[in-house]
Amino acid sequence: MPGGRLTQQDRQQIALGLADGLAYAEIARRLDRPTSTITREVMRNGGPTAYRADLAHRATERRTHRRKQAAPQGPAASPQAHGRDAEAVREYEELFTTVLMASGMPKMTSRVLACLTLTDSGSLTAAELVQHLQVSPASISKAITFLESQSLVRRERDARRRERYVVDDDVWYQSMMASARATAQLVEIARQGVGILGPDTQAAARLENIARFVDFVSESITRAAEQARDVLHTKPVATPGATAEPHADRE
Repeated sequence: MPGGRLTQQDRQQIALGLADGLAYAEIARRLDRPTSTITREVMRNGGPTAYRADLAHRATERRTHRRKQAAPQGPAASPQAHGRDAEAVREYEELFTTVLMASGMPKMTSRVLACLTLTDSGSLTAAELVQHLQVSPASISKAITFLESQSLVRRERDARRRERYVVDDDVWYQSMMASARATAQLVEIARQGVGILGPDTQAAARLENIARFVDFVSESITRAAEQARDVLHTKPVATPGATAEPHADRE
């Protein structure tokens, strides 16, 4: 039934749909499910080329078992801010994490970045991350170190002198610029190889083509990031009795 848990038969249909080259939306339509459900299911279980229904079903059973074991005993969890559905938020956080992992980011790093990104303040302490993700402080520290190296997170001290990890409005721009700088190094190294291998050789021609291609793409990304930077600073404006409208508050 729509909205219920995926069955093993559902997963077999997903595997068949992937084998036939169907888009997630089409698979979802055939199963009468939201596209996000299919996307999350596939991405958390190996991606479209490695998805296997039997393995995915067993993995889900294990996750459900662990979740039940880790469920807090006693009073119910505090309500979500803004009247959000706690289960929907949890599932979306898993989906966001899975997509980050699919881009090549390590699992724990993806979990930390997703957690910070989906927090209204965009800022959490190590203790808050440990509590939310139910992992060790060492795991958080390692993930933060990686995210800092990619310019995706920065550290700051709050009024109580606690160290906080922050994803602010500009962090994706800064990360894009860091990526462009790293790409520029690849261009330089490739062109060094042209001189070493000889300009009239196939290997040198290959390196020169790589350098030209990467240089063009890097310049395009840098230019686009500069032009679109204000998009990252667009914020909603709450108007009494009206739907919030976005606006850019950055000069």
